Amino acid sequence: MESEDIQELNGREMAVQSMSETDAWIFKSSSRRHKDDTEPLGVQDATDVSPLPARGSGCDRDAEEYNMKHPRRGVALIFNHEKFDRMPARTGSSKDCANLSHELKELGFEVRSHKDLSYVEMAAILNETSKEDHSLADCLMVVVMSHGDPGYLHTRDTVYQTQELWMRFTGNKCPSLIGKPKLFFIQACRGTQVDSGVAVDQVDGYTMSYMIPTHADILIAYSTVEGHYSWRNPRQGSWFIQALCQELSTNGRTRDLMTLLTFVCRRVAIDYQSFVPGDEGMDRKKQVPTITSMLTRLIYFR
Repeated sequence: MESEDIQELNGREMAVQSMSETDAWIFKSSSRRHKDDTEPLGVQDATDVSPLPARGSGCDRDAEEYNMKHPRRGVALIFNHEKFDRMPARTGSSKDCANLSHELKELGFEVRSHKDLSYVEMAAILNETSKEDHSLADCLMVVVMSHGDPGYLHTRDTVYQTQELWMRFTGNKCPSLIGKPKLFFIQACRGTQVDSGVAVDQVDGYTMSYMIPTHADILIAYSTVEGHYSWRNPRQGSWFIQALCQELSTNGRTRDLMTLLTFVCRRVAIDYQSFVPGDEGMDRKKQVPTITSMLTRLIYFR
């Protein structure tokens, strides 16, 4: 249902054309992929670790910044799940996809967008990408926009464990990305809790081989806190992707990535508030993204 009512945004009244939605879906346990099910395509047991020297990582052992001067910026996979077999559509997600694709291309990424894939189709693309030679690339980015549940994400036809996104790209699975940033951005709910918010009162090299953990150099940015809804406007797109695009456009070439994401958290936390006047339990709610970082250096998209 759409509305022409007024939504308060960052202390100001602004006209909006539609009410807020969440990227949530209440899942039955029978709909999930169980441990005894067929193993996810191309994902080996997490204990299958072989020591690998960080050769060709693109930066010296003691470098404070990742080497972002390779011939290519790298691949950015965007999985935009808007329509589903047994769930409501995520209206507004196409706008998120278009805006983010534009900003990433401006930063030099080779953007590959995929829409409404099945699990098998998505897994095949992740497998193929992990087997590519990324030696001449700075980094890798994977973006997923979908319905979600704690620890799970949706494709068009089923659910899968969130960790399947990055398990194919750890150091022991994708050697050409060893020592390089692997960035994962997830726009999806992580539960059904809502955040009512609280008031804030204003007051006054290449020369040395070395070992690194297989999960080093990975960053995972979630649109919301674990256990909570993730909000999306049917006309403007999700709060998280809107804020991310704004920061990439404004500061993408001058600030390091962790600083950018701190500013994204600030934008989402302060500038956005849900507008669901017909439901007191969902109206005027807040959100803040969550950043999980195993990065070992700073990332600049200069």
